[in-house]
Parts: sequence; structure tokens; C-alpha cells
Amino acid sequence: MSGQTPGEGRYRSFTADWRAAEAKPRYLHAVHTQQRRLKAGQAPWSVRRRGPLEVEPLKRNLRTEVLVVGAGISGALVAEALSDAALEVVVVDRRAPVHGSTPASTCLMQSDLDTPLTELGARVGVARAARIWSRTRLALDALEQRCEALGLDAELAVRDSLYLAGNVLDADGLEREAKARRRAGIEVDLLGRAELKHRYRLHRSAALVSHHQLSADPVRLTHGLLAAAQARGARIFSPVELSSIAPHRAGVTALTRAGPRISARHLVYATGYELPRGVPAAKHSIASTWAVATRPQPRALWPTQALIWEAADPYLYCRTTPDGRIICGGLDEAFSDEAARDALLEKKTAQLERALARLWPECDPRAAFAWTGSFGTSTTGTPSIGRVPRLPNCYAVLGYGGNGITFSMLAAQLLRGLILGDGDADAALFAFGA
Repeated sequence: MSGQTPGEGRYRSFTADWRAAEAKPRYLHAVHTQQRRLKAGQAPWSVRRRGPLEVEPLKRNLRTEVLVVGAGISGALVAEALSDAALEVVVVDRRAPVHGSTPASTCLMQSDLDTPLTELGARVGVARAARIWSRTRLALDALEQRCEALGLDAELAVRDSLYLAGNVLDADGLEREAKARRRAGIEVDLLGRAELKHRYRLHRSAALVSHHQLSADPVRLTHGLLAAAQARGARIFSPVELSSIAPHRAGVTALTRAGPRISARHLVYATGYELPRGVPAAKHSIASTWAVATRPQPRALWPTQALIWEAADPYLYCRTTPDGRIICGGLDEAFSDEAARDALLEKKTAQLERALARLWPECDPRAAFAWTGSFGTSTTGTPSIGRVPRLPNCYAVLGYGGNGITFSMLAAQLLRGLILGDGDADAALFAFGA
């Protein structure tokens, strides 16, 4: 139609469908979102100034095409992708934007899954595992391309990633893993002890080198994505907490605890590690992790600034920042409660300092920043993304595992296809119940 704004025709049809549905009885599904204190301590990016976001209080009823619940990295990537598709988007969060678990991320953005390809192949089948790994690689590439296209100031850096031999895969295990990845079309280098010491000054029996991985400032990244969505008309409301939802033929009505309701054609739960009732979580659990950031170090200390992690359980992971700090995290444990997790911060900080000193004897391992946070894990190291069973027009993003931000980009791609009706060739790989 001449002069029609993007999404206007869809919205008129949506409004007509909605009025018809409003006349029929609906059932209410109580949300009961888990509420956790997701982090403690301070990461280096938590003290930096960022550009403002336009955040509104919700004072009246709203209608929109897509309601995204959660204003962290997952919600930001989904909102940016859907607004780019000319969909009308509203984002709500019970906190201020980017105040959940996102600031606790160490932001090692990799395509390599926590579960080795050889192990995942034994669990779900070789062809399926290879496709999951390949799609995760494509998601990481897409994330880099999206950041560059938007011109985001997020300290995005391209790095190699070193996967060191450990108690999950020793040198022989890494050799088998390298062969499996190459059969799947994934490029990787296998280094022995001598070459690893010569090229990276690390003393391990073997390592795999994955190329073109990423690191960034997770807070700037999330702010930039939300700002890009807002520039296309997306709106952010906070603090907003849902009390119940009413899915029906035309969409979903979300009721808030403060009173106003939001009517949407689609609802996306991007609530991170605070799962709403009704979203299947049998394969997922919450764990605790700890991290430190050192004072700036000499640049010559860390050749190539590679990301480092271990084929171990639990594993240590390290990266550098643009100002020369070393970030080191790990020592993960099953989550019990926030108080128990936070009480271990001093002890875990000392353990991480000692572990870093063993890895790089030349460094100053003393922590200038130390923090702890909750994160999600899954039995296979893969995410669950897609339609929520038994909740029509509702979707969820459970990007659980060590690839949380990469999985969030994957979710943005999958949900864009599902919501627009275009589909996605790999949707079944990550669907709930898959």
C-alpha cells in the first residue's frame, strides 16, 4: 500500500485478530520468574561510562508486534534482529537494562562448544553434532559482521583461541578432536608441547588452535545493540515485571504486577538465568563462576593476545583487554545460593591468582577487579531456542553453556526466521525437547 510504514499492514491485521480474540475467554498462565542476585563484586567494564538509553516507565496498556522480556545481551541481540526486520519491538526488564548477568560475563566469544565434538557426536550422532558446531561457527561470524555493520564501539577484537590439554582431553584426545573437526569442515591446528612452548610460551602437552574467535566489552556490546534497536523505533520499559501471560490465537497478553498490560503478537523470553515458569529446563542447571582482572601487563607477556581455555572440568579461561589486563576465570561449582557463592569470592580470587601465576610465571597475577556470577549449563553444552511448548506465540532463549553470547546471536537468527514465518533450516537442532 502506498505510504504504508514498515509493519503497518501486519499491525492492522494483528489488531483485527486481537479484537476478535479479546471477546473470547482466555486462560492466565502465571509467570513466577525465578529471581536471583546474579552477580557480586566488580568487573572492569562495570566502572566505565556508556551512552544513555531511553528507558521509560510503563504507565499504560501497550500493543506491539513483539514483546522481548529481558534487556541483557540475549534480549538486545533479539531486539536488534527483529527491529532490523521492520517489526515493532518492545523490551521490558524488571531491572534497568544491562543490570542482570551480562556485566559478569568475561566475553570470550567462541564458536567452540564446551562439549568436544567427539563427545557430542557420541551423544547425539556425528552428523547432528557436526551441524551444531558448524551453525555455532556461522553465528559467531554473523555476530562479528553485525557489530561491524552497526559500527558498535564495544572493543571487539579478533583472536585465536588455545584449547589446552586437560583432564577431559589429553594430547591423544586433542588429536582425535582435531580429526573430527576437520571431517566436519572446521579448521583447527594441533600443536605439540615444543611448538606450544615456542609460539605461546605455554607448558602443556598439546593444544588446539581455533582461528577468528572474538572478545569484547559485554556491557558496551549490549548497550550498542539496544541503542541500534531504539534507533529503529524499539522501546524499552523498566522496571517492569510480568505476573502472568494469556496466550491466545492472535498473540499473547502479558499482565504486569503494576497493572498495565502489554498485548503482543509474539512474546520472547530472554531472561537469562532467571527462568519463567512454563519454559522447559530439564536439560539445564545453574552454576557459579568467579573471575579476576589484573592490573595492566606488558604486551610482550602474552603473544598474539590469544584466548585461552582448558579441556578440563572445571576449566580455567583467560583473555586480555585492550588496556593490557589479564582476565582469568573459572573454578566453577554447582549453584547453591547467592550468599554461599558470594562468600567464596575472596577464596576463589586467591585461587585464580595462583592459577594465573602458574600459567604465566612472568605476570603480575594480583587482582585489580574480582567478581562472581551465575551462569547456565546444559547436559550437552548446547542451547535451547524456539517455541515454548504449550504456550502459543511464546518463544524462549536458553543460551546456556560457555558460548552464551554466541548462542544468543544464534537465537536472534533462529527467532527472526520463526517469527517472520521464513523458518530456519536448523531450528529443529535447538528446539525445546530436541
